[in-house]
Amino acid sequence: MPAWAIWIAIAAVLGAGEIATAGFILGPVGLAALVAALPAGIGAATWLQIVVFTVASAASLAFLRPVARAHSQTPARLRTGAAALVGAPAVVVQRVDGNGGQVKIGGELWTARSYDEDRVIEPGQRVQVVQIDGATALVM
Repeated sequence: MPAWAIWIAIAAVLGAGEIATAGFILGPVGLAALVAALPAGIGAATWLQIVVFTVASAASLAFLRPVARAHSQTPARLRTGAAALVGAPAVVVQRVDGNGGQVKIGGELWTARSYDEDRVIEPGQRVQVVQIDGATALVM
């Protein structure tokens, strides 16, 4: 088997490993294996292929991993859907207690329950969304 094919196979195995894990380590090293396949394809010596692989691994880990880690941590202000409503202010429209009620969150009406089942919140009071349970906002 030619050396370039071995490097491609190594890259494929590392790529599959990256998909199975969440550490973003195997992917950059797999990318380095693809880079090492280039000198192997033109017939460079094995030691040169290993040097290219080592340098490319270090470079890809040093530059790509911090970028990927920064993008993997989504701040609260970028949350979407129901998760974005947690912590949002709301106004009680219909009396809210442990059994139900209704609040307005950002201009939308939501069914609601009091997070503390014993608490009763009257219309007009401002509350905060603590949790979303299906289509019901739990408020305090």
